[in-house]
Amino acid sequence: MEWTGGIILELSRDLLVPTGLHYKLPHLKNLVLKGLRGLYAGFYPAVLGSTVSWGLYFFFYDRAKQRHSKSKEEKLSPGLHLASAAEAGALVCLCTNPIWLVKTRLQLQTPLHQTQPYFGLYDALRTIIREEGWSALYKGIVPGLFLQVSHGAIQFTAYEELRKVIVDFKSKDSKTNSQFDDKLLKSVDFAVLGASSKIAAILLTYPFQVIRARLQQRPNSEGIPRYMDSWHVLKETLRFEGVKGFYKGITPNLLKNVPAASITFIVYENVLKLLKMTRRKE
Repeated sequence: MEWTGGIILELSRDLLVPTGLHYKLPHLKNLVLKGLRGLYAGFYPAVLGSTVSWGLYFFFYDRAKQRHSKSKEEKLSPGLHLASAAEAGALVCLCTNPIWLVKTRLQLQTPLHQTQPYFGLYDALRTIIREEGWSALYKGIVPGLFLQVSHGAIQFTAYEELRKVIVDFKSKDSKTNSQFDDKLLKSVDFAVLGASSKIAAILLTYPFQVIRARLQQRPNSEGIPRYMDSWHVLKETLRFEGVKGFYKGITPNLLKNVPAASITFIVYENVLKLLKMTRRKE
């Protein structure tokens, strides 16, 4: 059930905006040097990572909510929603960091790089392990954990709390009990809730995404990384780019992820609604 929303959603989500637009300038070079194909650099790991991430996230989040809830009818507090989302985010990050590392490196490489380019997901994983060791697959894990935990917690807590507000508002003008919110909310409500919660999460957590991406860059031909750790990225970015440096690429990120979040929750909520109806009939 939890995997269904992730799989259906991500195949359409990653076609909405070329994956290479996430980090801006390097992919303008890709457009010039590789043509339109360069805008889709890292497409396969992006689809794989997003599908696995959303599937696992909904799975872990649903299980965490069930564990915190004393009964099926009980509504969780904002704190428990936050804890459930944070737990799911941390587990997803540990499972998927190698995929995001490969995606970032495939997106950032251009023909101008002196190092031998990666020729896809499998070649990148094999080369990284051979040249840098297994531990390299978890570069950027610290900001990645902060990103996944805080982003998911903010998004899902905002979603659940805004959902309660809309359900309470609609239930006042309807004879339907607020406990049966699946009868009150329509797809357009899920779209608005998904988009609103995603915007809030992106605006508050985007700096972690920039720090993670910069840490995951491929070392130079001599094996020396551009940044040593998260603190190094923080200092260098503030020194040369200021606070605005932590929000580079946020516009294409919003253009991709806000409509994608709307699709996510429309699919997820309608699948849940369908499954609930099937169980009631049985």
